[in-house]
Amino acid sequence: MEKLDMKRFILLLAIAATSALCSDLSARRKVERIETPASDSRIEYTGRVIKDGAEVSYDWSGVYLRIRFNGPYLAVRCSDSRNSWFNLWIDKEMGPEADRRFSVEAKDTVIVLAEGLGKGEHEVILQKKTEGEQGKITLHSFLTEGEVLQADGRKERHIEFIGDSYTAGFGTESSSKDDPFEAKTENCNLTYAAIAARYFNADYNLVCHSGQGIARNYGGSRSGYNMPDRYSQAFDEDKTLIWDQSKAEFTPDIVVIYLGTNDFSTGEQPSSERFAARYTELLNKIRAAYGEDIPILCMASNCSPYTYDYIREACRTSGLKNISYMGLTRDVYNEDNELGACWHPNYKGQIKVASCAIPYISTLTGWEMEGKAYR
Repeated sequence: MEKLDMKRFILLLAIAATSALCSDLSARRKVERIETPASDSRIEYTGRVIKDGAEVSYDWSGVYLRIRFNGPYLAVRCSDSRNSWFNLWIDKEMGPEADRRFSVEAKDTVIVLAEGLGKGEHEVILQKKTEGEQGKITLHSFLTEGEVLQADGRKERHIEFIGDSYTAGFGTESSSKDDPFEAKTENCNLTYAAIAARYFNADYNLVCHSGQGIARNYGGSRSGYNMPDRYSQAFDEDKTLIWDQSKAEFTPDIVVIYLGTNDFSTGEQPSSERFAARYTELLNKIRAAYGEDIPILCMASNCSPYTYDYIREACRTSGLKNISYMGLTRDVYNEDNELGACWHPNYKGQIKVASCAIPYISTLTGWEMEGKAYR
């Protein structure tokens, strides 16, 4: 009797082991990952990116992608040249608060973007929140447990913003003007540009770099290499590759320029003639890319009482049509709780800058203003 019981026990163990093995194999089949090249046409990129075979590379602030997929899981295989930071949203539009913020500082690493999602279709938006100095990202592929789907498509409206650290979001997540610069507190999604784009439900791209001026950079650095030069580049930090706008998948309805602060930095300034010549050079490059029907709004910062005069004169002498300008005063935001790192406007200050620009954008585009908050 004991022998029969022992045989039965061994048989039950064998059955249990076989069942466990089958269950394990089944589980492995369920989590099999599908790898999709980052350059797949179903993934939508907004901003200046370079596609090279399966890979997509970029370093400009604010570049974002939309990827739709089936299943509970999404990861990206990527490499970064330094330490870029990102904003991420899952199943929602880009708001001031991201679902997650993280950095990438490794080569050929896999970052899990979403997991444990419910059944069905999902969308993830991934945005680079720091500028080119902090790193260039290369996306190799995306990993999913279900099929990658066609992105929903671009919005009907698009704005291009050209600027310096105010547009890049230097210090927007900082709470004190005495704070030093940190990459983790730089967030272009909290700038006047992103706020204005959200207000009008528009897509947007940024061409911006901290310290850049029209004819003079901060403290006179890198003389002769200013935003009119950098604007031509496919990468923020690479002079060699020229951006081909004809290959872009977007065309702006309006271009907004917010430059001039660094031209008047450290108590010095370029001549008005030099400034006007370089500003006209930038305006002509924009016209060559988009044509004369696209309005251009030129914003003068509050750094110097002469900035507005310089920009007004540059627009007037350019001889170009469909050019408008506006100015900000020193009282547009306060110097207490509305400044972040190194005296740059934080999110609160950026909201006030956006509130000044939004009426001009509305007038120039015909987009109606609505009774909603700036955020």
